[in-house]
Amino acid sequence: MRMLGIDIGGSGIKGAPVDLTTGEFTEERLRIETPQPARPDAVADVLARITAHFGGDGPVGVTYPGVVIGGVTHSAANVDKSWIGTDAAALFAKATGRPVTVLNDADAAGVAEMRFGAGKGQNGTVVVLTLGTGIGSALFSQGVLVPNTEFGHLQLHGKDAELRASAKVREDHDLSWDKWAERLSEYMRHLEMLISPALIIVGGGVSKKADRFIPLIEGVRAPIVPAALVNHAGIVGAAMAASEV
Repeated sequence: MRMLGIDIGGSGIKGAPVDLTTGEFTEERLRIETPQPARPDAVADVLARITAHFGGDGPVGVTYPGVVIGGVTHSAANVDKSWIGTDAAALFAKATGRPVTVLNDADAAGVAEMRFGAGKGQNGTVVVLTLGTGIGSALFSQGVLVPNTEFGHLQLHGKDAELRASAKVREDHDLSWDKWAERLSEYMRHLEMLISPALIIVGGGVSKKADRFIPLIEGVRAPIVPAALVNHAGIVGAAMAASEV
């Protein structure tokens, strides 16, 4: 089965049709710069361009970097505040002329990793962390997703953990891999105290450099492994969600 997935990011909106039997793209990914400010109507226009580029008339899956309940976006930590309370599924369906399923971006990446990537065949409690502008999270118990966990907003030293340990923070503050790993270690130990995962999967673009920082993470009991799908995971997970409409 072929389904279109679209991943909304802070710098780019990316889409591709996905073969749901393999998790692979069936055409080259299309990326369009995220409009600034990234308000709902402007983003919807980009989604319309991407869906038109690939054609078809079936359902579309779309990721959103925040809490999504019943297609409505309820948080906006790293995007324009006008998203709060927006019926994104209805807005995107009107813009594209197709049925649209919207889900949290880290949840999308997580379901893709559990089906096709580093979480395949894993039981127990698994957490997928996406390290990027913020820290996204997807939590699974016996392979079942617990949606909208938002573990990037756990408090460390009186502030959101993602404000100390995201990949963007490492770049903005020019942290060495060692210094960043110290912050990640503290964050993951705190997370482990709360949920005791059997496995931690680290995703996001920086996971391509996993050998630079994962071996430096200390004091965490659970195995820590890089995501297998890297930046493709959000698109694949979005396409998977669309197939369930």
